Amino acid sequence: MPATYKDYYDLLGVERSADDKAIKKAYRKLARKYHPDVNKDAGAEDKFKEIGEAYEVLSDQEKREQYDALGQGWQPGQEYRPPPGYEQPYSGDYQYQTTGDFSDFFEQMFGGRGGPSYQHYQAPPMRGTDHEAEIDVSLQDAFHGAKRRISMNAVEVDPQGQVHRHRKTLDVSIPAGTTDGMRIKLSGQGGPGTDGAPNGNLFLRVRLAPDPRFKVDGRNLKATLAVSPWEAALGAKVPLTLIDGKTAMLTIKPGSQSGTQLQLKGKGMPGRGKKKAGDLLAEVKIVVPKEATGKEHELFEQLAEASSFDPRAA
Repeated sequence: MPATYKDYYDLLGVERSADDKAIKKAYRKLARKYHPDVNKDAGAEDKFKEIGEAYEVLSDQEKREQYDALGQGWQPGQEYRPPPGYEQPYSGDYQYQTTGDFSDFFEQMFGGRGGPSYQHYQAPPMRGTDHEAEIDVSLQDAFHGAKRRISMNAVEVDPQGQVHRHRKTLDVSIPAGTTDGMRIKLSGQGGPGTDGAPNGNLFLRVRLAPDPRFKVDGRNLKATLAVSPWEAALGAKVPLTLIDGKTAMLTIKPGSQSGTQLQLKGKGMPGRGKKKAGDLLAEVKIVVPKEATGKEHELFEQLAEASSFDPRAA
């Protein structure tokens, strides 16, 4: 009975014009997904065999040309019928092993009973997939660097091919100068490899937790510098506690307005590699007493009488 035509390009998810590199990439991705060592879902093994059969043909130039020539007239719903007398399309020094793993279509096309059949394609060892997760980091830990211990779900494959899920604990080093969105690589802590291949890596994407004093803009830090009306009007030296705990004295020029920005070079997040340290940007904010004392109230009244300044006109 004629066998149902198999569209090997569709099985691998590639165009008919795909080159060898694209075909190999598609195969490796699917083989890793459906490999029986890591995928115990019903139908995964059959899918793995199908994509192995497709790769067996499309990765070999002669087989691919033969397949393209015989399959070019196929239409959906048709069965494949080899041409009369077609038994053994290949000649030469090819070596084959008998097996029943490939489909009837494959055997009819490339040789079935009485002719050569092909060994089921054995997937090469597959490196494990890379995984990614998020980790919350305080601004202080990102600035100074820190050690963190985290727990997460993990999958391991034992020598018998059985998949086991468990919780594992990892020690993570947070480098000084870590910024929001940066990825920390933990080698070999990703998905398990197959047949002795190495595990994938785990990448932890850093998410900086909000800080009550500083906002982060790349490697720059932004802070608010509260000043009194008289400091803004007369000028003053005002202290600001930096992220490293030290104190810097900032100069407020006479007549400074709210929103004025003062810059401290190199006082932001530390540099990493060739990247320079960021800056600290302090924004002036004029603050008035919520409840003025009797003397303060009296002085404000005197100022109001003596001054002709109209902030709305200005």
